[in-house]
Amino acid sequence: MRKSTRTMLAAALALGVAAGPAIVPATAATPPAATATAAVPAPLPSLETTMPGAIAGLPRADATAALVRVGGTGGSWQGSSGVHDLESGSPADPAARFRAGSVTKVFTAATVLQLAAEGRIDLDRPARSYLPDLIPGRYAKVTVRQLLNHTHGVPAPDFPGETVEEWYANRFVVHSPEAMVRSATAKPREFRPGTRQHYLNIGYTIAGLLVERVTGDTYERQVERRILRPLGLRDTYFPGEAAEITGPYNHGYQTMRLDDGTTGLRDVSVWGTTDGWAAGDIVSTTAELERFTRALFKGGVVRGPLLEEMFTLPKVPDLKSGDPAAYSAGLSMKRLGGREVWGKTGGRWGYNSAIASTRDGARTLVYSVNSTDAKGQDMNRTALTLMVSAYGLPE
Repeated sequence: MRKSTRTMLAAALALGVAAGPAIVPATAATPPAATATAAVPAPLPSLETTMPGAIAGLPRADATAALVRVGGTGGSWQGSSGVHDLESGSPADPAARFRAGSVTKVFTAATVLQLAAEGRIDLDRPARSYLPDLIPGRYAKVTVRQLLNHTHGVPAPDFPGETVEEWYANRFVVHSPEAMVRSATAKPREFRPGTRQHYLNIGYTIAGLLVERVTGDTYERQVERRILRPLGLRDTYFPGEAAEITGPYNHGYQTMRLDDGTTGLRDVSVWGTTDGWAAGDIVSTTAELERFTRALFKGGVVRGPLLEEMFTLPKVPDLKSGDPAAYSAGLSMKRLGGREVWGKTGGRWGYNSAIASTRDGARTLVYSVNSTDAKGQDMNRTALTLMVSAYGLPE
């Protein structure tokens, strides 16, 4: 289990990092406690003061490279640091593609909400009514909305391996979304739907299959037609069964046991992502994710009342921590510098990423950090620093 916001912030300060986390990764979300009066937001941090130091000194133990773009009415800043690869030591390519991990969920949620706006999907309708051949009766009451906000109660599917070394050995195994759903739904539910929140990929795997069922098209083509093509996102794509990133990319590394028995960094840039699919396999660039984020928050991707689904937290506790839910349809929320910051983090081996914005678009943040432990228990130090350097300290 990842550290709480308070613990991570204390650890960061002990390391001399003037920051704490913003959008907390999957299992770490710690929503703010309710207050009687709204806090007055602090001024947004000065980008020229905070951002250069946030990525200085790369490569180092926690990360080999970082690509950052900050925008909005509160000013803009772009920067990169670190290396393209450890062998050559050449500078990191600021336009490189990277695995964006669970940022994929924002694209999936937006696609489902577009279909809901068209009347082709009912968010309050059971998912089983769309996929009766795949979802068994024990999950008959799980609604589409619950898939998107992680209150469905469906457990995670089984995957081979228990250590990073075993997962690396299985990195080319192809997982079908249908098989993942069958594996998950063969188990007892974790809780009664709508009563708890547990962040997992499986709800978005089902959502991707639901998109395919109601459109008669592939999930990937629907996202391309509805989001990628209209926004001109030509460097954003779904890799399918391909294990290598197409086009220029900065290499990702993972600390693990090597063939000679020592512990060190292994290049994990080539790694299949079919286990993520509609929940976590997209590849993009910081420039294109920034364009997507701006359009999303301005109502240019999901329009009308359904956009509020992305900014509405269910009023249920987190399954593990008991804290209030922190995830909406596609996004999550933290209060930083006295203001709401909404966004989504992502992690694939060798790569941590995030998109974030204030509701008014005063400040957007997109980053890719080539983390050496992208799926570790603690939030990456460089990513943590970037979040608070952009928005301020958590309450």
